[in-house]
Amino acid sequence: MASSYPSATAERAAELAENLQQVRNCIKAATESRPTSLNGTAYPRLVAVSKLKPASDIMACYQQGQRDFGENYAAELAEKAAVLPPDIHWHFIGTLQTNKCKPLAAIPNIYAVQTLDSIKKASTLNRSIPPERTEPLNVYIQINTSGEDTKSGLPPPSSSESESSEVLDLAKFIINECPKLRLIGLMTIGSFEASTTKDEENPDFACLVRSKETLESQLIDGEHMSKASWGARAGDLELSMGMSADFEEAIKSGSGSVRVGTSIFGSRPPKQ
Repeated sequence: MASSYPSATAERAAELAENLQQVRNCIKAATESRPTSLNGTAYPRLVAVSKLKPASDIMACYQQGQRDFGENYAAELAEKAAVLPPDIHWHFIGTLQTNKCKPLAAIPNIYAVQTLDSIKKASTLNRSIPPERTEPLNVYIQINTSGEDTKSGLPPPSSSESESSEVLDLAKFIINECPKLRLIGLMTIGSFEASTTKDEENPDFACLVRSKETLESQLIDGEHMSKASWGARAGDLELSMGMSADFEEAIKSGSGSVRVGTSIFGSRPPKQ
C-alpha cells in the first residue's frame, strides 16, 4: 500500500472496520431474507457515503476491501479522488448542477452519477467525457418518489403506454443520443417519514419499483431500444435506494445499491 495515501489513526481505523463489517453483515442478512421473487437479483452494492469525512477515513475503509464511495459535492469528490487510490469507484449522489457536469466527467475513476434529472445535464455530461475514457459513465435517473418540493428528481413515469413522461424522454435521450453514458438504473432519496416508519411498506421504495417496471416495459416496447444498450445488466435497471436508516428494508424491496454513511462513518459536521 502506498505510504503517500492519507492514513487514519489505529483507533479510528479499527472503529471504521468494525462499523463497516456490521453494515456488511446486515446487508448479507437482508439479502438472504429477500422474497423469492427477487431470486436471481444481483447482490446489493454498498456505496459508503463519505461526504464531509476526511480522505483518511476512506482509506481505512479501502483497506478493508471497500471500493465504492459516494460524495455529494463535486469539488470535494475531485479533491479526494486526487489523493486516493485510482481503483476506487466514485459515485456522485448530490444534487447535480449543469456547471458541475464537466468537472465531474473529468475525474478518471468516477463510476456513476446517480442524480441525473434532465436532458440538458445528460447532454453536458456526454459532451464532457474526456476522449481517454474507454468505458461509458454510468448514470441513474433520479425519481422524486415522495413528491416533496425540497427533493430533486423527476416525477415517476406514467404507467400509461400511450402517455410519455419526462423520465421516458430522458431515458430515450441517454440511450439514443449519449454514447458516452450508460443508463443503468433509477435512484431515489425518500422522505424522512417513510424511512423511519418501520411497521408498514415504504411508499418510496414501492414507487421506485413501479417506476422501474414501467420504464423497462416502455423501453422494451420502444423502437430501436435494444436491451443491450441499457441497464446494469442488459435490459435490467438497477434500483439505488436505501440509506443508513432503511437500507435493509430497501434490499428486501429490490434495491441493488444502498448508500450508507452515518452507520459507517458516524455523524457528520455541518458543511462550512
